[in-house]
Amino acid sequence: MDLDAYEARVRNGPCFICAFVAGEPGHVTVYEDDQHIAFLDRYPTVPGKVLVAPKTHIEHAVRELGEPAYLALMSVVRKVALAVEAVVAPERTYLLSLGSQQGNAHLHWHIAGLPPGTPYREQQFHALMTENGTLSYTDVEAAALGERLRATLAEG
Repeated sequence: MDLDAYEARVRNGPCFICAFVAGEPGHVTVYEDDQHIAFLDRYPTVPGKVLVAPKTHIEHAVRELGEPAYLALMSVVRKVALAVEAVVAPERTYLLSLGSQQGNAHLHWHIAGLPPGTPYREQQFHALMTENGTLSYTDVEAAALGERLRATLAEG
């Protein structure tokens, strides 16, 4: 992964979530409703890593979301996280909201399942840092993973 190119894109380019919601290809959707979207991370550091976001460009979880909207978003995060757990069987599931005004400003939650047996020094933030490596999925593999997650979510 070219970290310099990635940083330039997220700091200077259009909002990648807004572009995706508007129809730009490049991500595999695993869940969608009127207000939210969940999709496979394009640069996963662990198997089955998913991002969940409101469709509306919101930048602050606590300042811009009223309690009902916040709880609705967190309900989607939980629903998708349970599907990730069912599909990839992680040792632990990390839930984080990252980004800043400097890049990736659109509010989004990372759902990252820690693979069983990951050495302790490679857990937590280490497991989430793209600088430590990303996984590569073929388009077919990503589509199949997305389908398994969608099927699990449909089972409810």
